[in-house]
Amino acid sequence: MPNRGLQTFADLNRTATESPPVRTQFLIFTLFGDYVMARGGKIWTSHLLELMELLDVGERAVRSALSRMTRRKWLESTRRGRHSQYSLTAKGRALLEEGAQRIFEPIYTDWDGRWQIVLYSLPERKRSARHALRTHLTWLGFGRLASGAWISPHNRVAEMENTFRELGIETNAQMFCGHYVGPASAKAFIQQCWDMDDLTNHYQDFINRYAQEYEECCDQHQRQQVLDPKFCFTRRFWLTHEFQALPLKDPNLPPNLLPADWIGFTARELFANYRDLLGTYADQFVNRVVNQEV
Repeated sequence: MPNRGLQTFADLNRTATESPPVRTQFLIFTLFGDYVMARGGKIWTSHLLELMELLDVGERAVRSALSRMTRRKWLESTRRGRHSQYSLTAKGRALLEEGAQRIFEPIYTDWDGRWQIVLYSLPERKRSARHALRTHLTWLGFGRLASGAWISPHNRVAEMENTFRELGIETNAQMFCGHYVGPASAKAFIQQCWDMDDLTNHYQDFINRYAQEYEECCDQHQRQQVLDPKFCFTRRFWLTHEFQALPLKDPNLPPNLLPADWIGFTARELFANYRDLLGTYADQFVNRVVNQEV
């Protein structure tokens, strides 16, 4: 039987802004994706609680979220005496890998000029599948051209075939690929498919929030001043957590379809550079926490 309750990183990201319990789960996923996976994929509960406390998430909320994530088969726990340890399941790892692939996707410079088109028509009894499909299309960078018609310059055939199969809608959807021939320019209908003004505002907010402190940290680093590892961990965590919502809005269009001074490029560069600057110190701090005896 197909999985008609497809849960994607995009859906988790979206609902994290609506529900505090889901937000705690999303924070735990971010922690696993940024730090735990690189350290063998396992973490003792006491160490996880210590890191989450630094992010202003209390023990009760964390334990409740861990319980829900275990029930949903995203995490699994093992015990050693009185101590427990959590690790990602194959399902949880796949969810994180999907998110990382989209968040850290490189700028799309090798476009052949062809558009991928997804058409679908779903009856009311498949409303939940329709919602899941729209969410996943948006996450993959598709824009809504018309009712039941979405487009993207990216080749997402494999991802969409998997989505159709998991949602059980193979007979309700089709894919096409071809060139746009007019009458308007491709740039003209981009505004119809994606809210580029809203995306610009979100990127500007991100830059306003982090650009100055990045310059200050760069100045400290260049003067060979040691940055506080605990600060670097928390700041790098929130930097990543806040940036990863932007790919849900950004279709990662080829540069020739964007303004030459596209603000998204500036925000991406700030994100990558600031993460790298904080990374060594943040890793030192996390290593100190997770290497403690339990």
